[in-house]
Amino acid sequence: MEEPIVKPFRKIIHVDMDAFYASVEQRDHPEYRGKPIVVGGSPEGRGGVVATASYEARKFGIRSAMSSKRAKELCPQVIFIYPRFAVYKEVSEKIREIFHRYTNLIEPLSLDEAFLDVTEDKLGIGSAIEIAQQIKKAIKEELQLTASAGVSINKFVAKIASDLNKPDGLAFIGPSRVEQFVEKLPVEKFFGVGKVTAEKMKKMNLHTGADLKKMTEAQLQKHFGKPGRFYYKIVRGLDDRAVQPDRETKSVGAEDTFPYDLTDLEEMIIQLKKLSTLVMNRLQKHSLKGRTITLKIKYHDFKQITRSKSFEEPQDDSDVILETARELLIATQPEDVKVRLLGISLSNFGEGRRELLAEERNDQLTLF
Repeated sequence: MEEPIVKPFRKIIHVDMDAFYASVEQRDHPEYRGKPIVVGGSPEGRGGVVATASYEARKFGIRSAMSSKRAKELCPQVIFIYPRFAVYKEVSEKIREIFHRYTNLIEPLSLDEAFLDVTEDKLGIGSAIEIAQQIKKAIKEELQLTASAGVSINKFVAKIASDLNKPDGLAFIGPSRVEQFVEKLPVEKFFGVGKVTAEKMKKMNLHTGADLKKMTEAQLQKHFGKPGRFYYKIVRGLDDRAVQPDRETKSVGAEDTFPYDLTDLEEMIIQLKKLSTLVMNRLQKHSLKGRTITLKIKYHDFKQITRSKSFEEPQDDSDVILETARELLIATQPEDVKVRLLGISLSNFGEGRRELLAEERNDQLTLF
């Protein structure tokens, strides 16, 4: 009788830069060091949004995607800095160069985070923990920045682990600990679980991975659709998603569910302005421009519609995004309706995107 073939565990590292934009600004401008700073829009206008907050600012409760006005209320002395995306991209490329010393299996998620598969590393080190330590050391010594890393046998657990000991942290979740680790996670930590899904789960008395584990795959799919299959596998420590160096995004967007239904057109446009700024930041973070702008509207009765407009030239400007979303909104005749959610997304990155990917592959620097 033949011995069963035991598949070896993969060695996955998730590297996440600490408060990346803010840390770059504090590195380049000594006068900002040790002070609460926000990289993002101005608090003077209604549409300013926080892209990144320094750790000094986070102590006041300031978080990414928060309105700049709210950030100013929480910390009156906070310093606002307009993003320098060209600089962040340049620094990101230097970080990728460090990654490539160890492996070519790199899946960047944005300028400041990436997955690495070091199951077979270039230098024959063998230990994923040692590689993560070396990467962190190189980033600190060569770029004067800090990164946090998570090491595990799959992407899901490695990504969660990288957030455990921030900033400048390193966490390892070995094979024997993975299932127990996932069981203890709150449902909000699961991939694809947003506010609405988390609320639905809690109403079903599902609060942790252990609670989800009690349900059958059929039950999870019945209540949560296709993601239910992923939840079923991941609570058992199973995530077979490969690190994909050439992963291409299809769309970039942002949406918000409001604490009360919006009925006033001006108030809806104020929310669209916030979303358009957030979308612009995300597009520029990923070096993307899209030809199609889509507006998503969900009404109080959960009826949902989308409206789109396409352009010949790719777009990433917040003013263009806002004006297009405003036109699409007005065309739906929003008078006498109650709006529960608004969302804006850009897609159709087209030939320019494919050319960019090909160019980056030649340089071994895939931005997305």
